[in-house]
Amino acid sequence: MQKDHNTNAASDGEAALQMHKQALLVILREFDRVCRKIGIPYVLYAGSMLGAVRHQGFIPWDDDIDILMLREDYERFLNEAESLLDLEKFYLQKEFSEHWPMFFSKLRLNNTACIEKYHPKDNKVHQGIYIDIFPCDSAARTRVGRKLQFYASKVVIAKSLDRRGYITHSRLKKLFIGVCRLLPMKPFLKCARRGRADSEMVHSFFAAASKYSKNVYPREYISQTADAPFEDGAYPISKHYDELLKIIYGDYMQLPPPEQRRIKQHAILVDVNNSYEKYVDYHRDVEFDELSRSIR
Repeated sequence: MQKDHNTNAASDGEAALQMHKQALLVILREFDRVCRKIGIPYVLYAGSMLGAVRHQGFIPWDDDIDILMLREDYERFLNEAESLLDLEKFYLQKEFSEHWPMFFSKLRLNNTACIEKYHPKDNKVHQGIYIDIFPCDSAARTRVGRKLQFYASKVVIAKSLDRRGYITHSRLKKLFIGVCRLLPMKPFLKCARRGRADSEMVHSFFAAASKYSKNVYPREYISQTADAPFEDGAYPISKHYDELLKIIYGDYMQLPPPEQRRIKQHAILVDVNNSYEKYVDYHRDVEFDELSRSIR
């Protein structure tokens, strides 16, 4: 009997994951349509790029889509996309906007819910299913300058996460966030973004950068793209995907051991049929057994 129960639970979990992925593809198709209409380049990034190359779609145990855009293209998208988006179906959640204090943007699907592992300080934040849209900034010419950008980005990330309602059990992270509360945002944001528009190197410190070495690379790694199969469509990835994936993952074609092939579980609840507004108080009394390491 226990075996049957576990089998049914696993089956239900797989079905829910597939429904989540289908919703993500709906968002990705709309994002791609608008970008192609405006003529704005982008690339699938991180696990989404790896999935396109290794699996021709989602990594089987992944549950998100990451987009990376050069800063100038990212700004154009934020300024122009809403005029073309189906705003009844989609919501563009812009960086540092009302109800969203974060340093990157999301395109969300209305009338859905993706309740994540934090306690929102703003109960008006949109919490529909989403894809992440990260900016890629010009890197300073020198290694010292790029290191300063990296550390400045850490301050911006900490302040933004704190304003959103980030939860951590790490004493060191709590201390760092406490110190960052005392620091102004603007100079650190300016430092992290500082760099010549024609710089040969770029950085993705605002795209979940945990290590400096994995987030600095030549500009052409992002600016030069080619379409790659991804599920039932084709979407742009870096023409230099091999070099870029090796920087991020090392031997990226080697599958992780079976025990590591599990969903990151960014969310504690995903509902493709009901709005997040139905769950506005869901977080209130929830204690998270395992916190997400993601910045999302």
